[in-house]
Amino acid sequence: MFLYQILNLFYVALQKEDDSKHDLSLYKRGDLLEVPRTLFTHFGIYLGDNRVAHLIPDILPVITKNKSAIAKMVTNNRLLLGVITKVASVRVDSVEDFAYGSEILINHMDKVCSQPPLDGDEVARRAEKLLGSVTYSLLWYNCEHYVMYCRYGMAISYQTYKVESLASCQ
Repeated sequence: MFLYQILNLFYVALQKEDDSKHDLSLYKRGDLLEVPRTLFTHFGIYLGDNRVAHLIPDILPVITKNKSAIAKMVTNNRLLLGVITKVASVRVDSVEDFAYGSEILINHMDKVCSQPPLDGDEVARRAEKLLGSVTYSLLWYNCEHYVMYCRYGMAISYQTYKVESLASCQ
């Protein structure tokens, strides 16, 4: 029976590794990661060791101090209530939780931004320094502003510019 339990544990561990659709060897500390969402793109900074820092709206830290509940993946309801109440946090999640089933683009903003990226360790240090609660604004301080500050030293959002230009055309 004991041998069966050990083999089963080994099989489950292998199964978990196979389930990961993201090759962690592709990411370097300080990389800017992007994943498409329904209406927008979500951004994060790779910290190394399967950890991504990202700014995400979340109402739960306002309601409870239960760290284990807060640490669970942010649901759509938590996210929407965070947007409405303008409450967010910069948190660290696994690559899988950050990607939420999507493919990941790596350093795609390097082609768009006029500033050269900072050194990867400096980018990650900036990202880690900003961990915790922040005031959120869909237009003025969102996940793209956060990663752009960390990687390029300027808090801008190209998505916001696109939304603003569309609104001014109406």
